[in-house]
Amino acid sequence: MFNWFKSSKSESVPEALLHWLQQWQLPESGAPLSLILQTVSLNKNVLQVQLKLPLVSVTAALQQALNDAGFAYKVQIGYHSEADAVFKNIKHIVLVPSGKGGVGKSTTAVNIAAALALEGAQVGLLDADIYGPSIPTMLGLSGEKITSPDNKLMQPKFAHGVHLQSIGFLVDPLQASVWRGPMASQALLQLLNETLWPELDYLIVDMPPGTGDIQLTMAQKLPVTAAVVVTTPQDVALADAQKAISMFRQVNIPIAGLIENMSFYLCGHCGARDDIFGTEGGVLLAERYQVPVLGQLPLQKQIREQADQGIPVVLKEQPVAQIYRTISRQLILALHWQTSVQQASQPEIIITDD
Repeated sequence: MFNWFKSSKSESVPEALLHWLQQWQLPESGAPLSLILQTVSLNKNVLQVQLKLPLVSVTAALQQALNDAGFAYKVQIGYHSEADAVFKNIKHIVLVPSGKGGVGKSTTAVNIAAALALEGAQVGLLDADIYGPSIPTMLGLSGEKITSPDNKLMQPKFAHGVHLQSIGFLVDPLQASVWRGPMASQALLQLLNETLWPELDYLIVDMPPGTGDIQLTMAQKLPVTAAVVVTTPQDVALADAQKAISMFRQVNIPIAGLIENMSFYLCGHCGARDDIFGTEGGVLLAERYQVPVLGQLPLQKQIREQADQGIPVVLKEQPVAQIYRTISRQLILALHWQTSVQQASQPEIIITDD
């Protein structure tokens, strides 16, 4: 009757439970669990749920909902992706541009990558900001150097659940990279192609500011899944973010969403909110271009402190960490819906003998 999933032990799963699972909605998005459910089975009193997407954080919500509904099962959630790799061992390549520097793009990219890893995904992070590679510092890898098993290909570094590659591992941190656009673009492609990436669900690419050679090279040379634009609410940042959205649309790269960073400041003493950089600027930009707002992040000292210490704030038990976690889940779902729509719109080619 319920053939919306595959189950190796479907005969042991009560029909009332199957019906309940079909109706249950994911927190935040409201999407039915059946859309991302792969298999479900019972092992004694353990309900084993395998998802198509890395969303292990829904375990607590599903467990609570089951208890409230009167089902006495312990939930275990796993993840197995059926998606094909689009580049080497990588299933999704997600660019994180800003159009303008100084809006917190790199900090956002690091925390999104770490948040995706917390959801159970295999995650890589490419520091494509050739002229200012800051991500090794943010992941506690400052001063590390590249290693190679064969003196040809490079091994990525690993920290906080994220596989990282950065030009910062190759150059003197005290020396400026005085490279013209084509040279920088070639160096970035070499860094990407000659890294021994493991199997990755997501490769997050921290892009340099602007809409120049490096951005065009990444857009044209790689099978990019989508871009996530980071901006602040102020007009000068929005003007450049708008150009970034326009550029990626010109090269047919979907925009998975927009993140408004430094959206507001909360006083640590009285809790008063102050919109230092303006109000809802990123939201209005997203509405104008019809892209979703994945989240609004506060201007907060802890984010900067954790980045300087090399430990992403998303790993800490702080309210802002939950915002990053929510953004990562929204991104996972956005990429899934986007891929599903693209696959459904592809024409079916039938070869006959006629």
